[in-house]
Amino acid sequence: MSEQIVIVGFGPVAARLVDELLPAVRGGRIRLTVVGAEADAAYNRVLVADLGVGRTTADALALADAAGLAEEGVDVRLGMRVKRVDRARQQVLLSDGFMVHYDRLVFATGSRPVIPNLTGINPDPATPVLPAGVTALRDLSDAAVLRKAVDGGKRVVVLGGGVLGLETALAAAEEGATVTVVHNGPHPLGRSIDRGGGAVLAAGLRRCGVRVAANARSTGVEHNGPDGGFSALLLDDGSAIDGDLLVISCGVRPRTELAEGCGLSTGTGILVDHRLRAHHEPHIFAIGDCAEVRCPDPGCAGCRNAKGPSGLVGPGWRQAEWLAGYLTLLAEGAAAEAELLPALPPEQPGVVVLKARGMNMAVAGDNSADPWDEEILTAGAATGRPRLQVSQWADPEHGRYVKMTTRGGVLEGLVAVGMPRTAAELVGLFERGAELPADRSLLLRLDGPDQLPGASPVDPAGTVCRCAGVSGAAITAAVSDGCATVAEVSKATRAGTGCGGCHEDIKGLIERHFSPALP
Repeated sequence: MSEQIVIVGFGPVAARLVDELLPAVRGGRIRLTVVGAEADAAYNRVLVADLGVGRTTADALALADAAGLAEEGVDVRLGMRVKRVDRARQQVLLSDGFMVHYDRLVFATGSRPVIPNLTGINPDPATPVLPAGVTALRDLSDAAVLRKAVDGGKRVVVLGGGVLGLETALAAAEEGATVTVVHNGPHPLGRSIDRGGGAVLAAGLRRCGVRVAANARSTGVEHNGPDGGFSALLLDDGSAIDGDLLVISCGVRPRTELAEGCGLSTGTGILVDHRLRAHHEPHIFAIGDCAEVRCPDPGCAGCRNAKGPSGLVGPGWRQAEWLAGYLTLLAEGAAAEAELLPALPPEQPGVVVLKARGMNMAVAGDNSADPWDEEILTAGAATGRPRLQVSQWADPEHGRYVKMTTRGGVLEGLVAVGMPRTAAELVGLFERGAELPADRSLLLRLDGPDQLPGASPVDPAGTVCRCAGVSGAAITAAVSDGCATVAEVSKATRAGTGCGGCHEDIKGLIERHFSPALP
């Protein structure tokens, strides 16, 4: 007898889970229902800004085909919300009044944008009402709003200095809009980057035509535009930044209200154990942005300092792939075998990458210490722990900056701005936990004048697409098998279907493969 699995949410992570469960659906072992609040099937939300500036199409962002899934036997319900979960009866109540039974329920509800409490915007965090000319740039309709502003050469104000906000600002400015980034703190990416790197990054933004308003605290929005639309962002010093469109990019918050409503334990996200099961509820699971892996065992060392959801698509995809195997075994009646599966391995520290035309940046780990912070550098040395060492190099005039924070020769943190080859090498060393060369300047020479112009910094043996975990070797093999474009490589390997930061690297591998054939 087959099991009924219901997935709440139909974003990129849910789409990967559906893909992985399809063989069991075809075999009749699983009956699958997917409930999506949007009218569109899953698409790559990370690249909505690219759609908004005209660099891609909605078809290119699509990650699922609702009609095709229905033909495979998947019950896809779009434009539908789950109003309530009845755990006692194992049923979900949909917004159309229909009740759906489940044997296993998976929350893949994702996250919602953080909307700051500004005068002129409904402060309800669950259902904020954004006035005309204000968008959080989360869905396809938001992209259409941005596209209209960019095509018209309008003034775009981006509130927030995170990676997605900066990438939106850079793309919109290059496509003809007048763009201002407004953020609190002395420099963008204040939670991820050190002072020196942040200063060079801010200068780079200005060189790319993006205005930057730092140390700015917004208090409200003004609605004097056409039809009562946005006209200015008001600041606490009494000044205002005029614009035609306000893009709010202040981070995201996990959607947990449905889980809380049915009595599940939540922290930052829905609390799940190392098998992605909700605490004290063996029939319910959570994956992606809404899931916080923190098991109920107080003695678990791995969970003692665990952080909330990463907010990155790559970890969510890996959760979906693991959970599909686990649920398939349960549906086959192999519960004992399912429990013997190795638990999902913990995620490694994330790498923040910004790749835009004219700008390149990579940040990872703890990079806050400076070379002269003796107290921080020597902390723990009394117990025999190696002291921190910081190597730092800056060329602000040319927009270049590198910082390497090491312990025992191994990177604990890094910053690389305007140094793409050095950044690629440092990120690889950081992810492998490999020791740096004793002469750190060797790494800086990777971006030196003696390097061939246009030479690809991609290591074919390393990971190129971190979101999907695809190596350069796998991409090269796909190119050898006939893939000649990024889209074809993405279809064959899934590389480039996440944040899109590896698209240029994929192009480099394609060009490297075909270059011998050029006359």
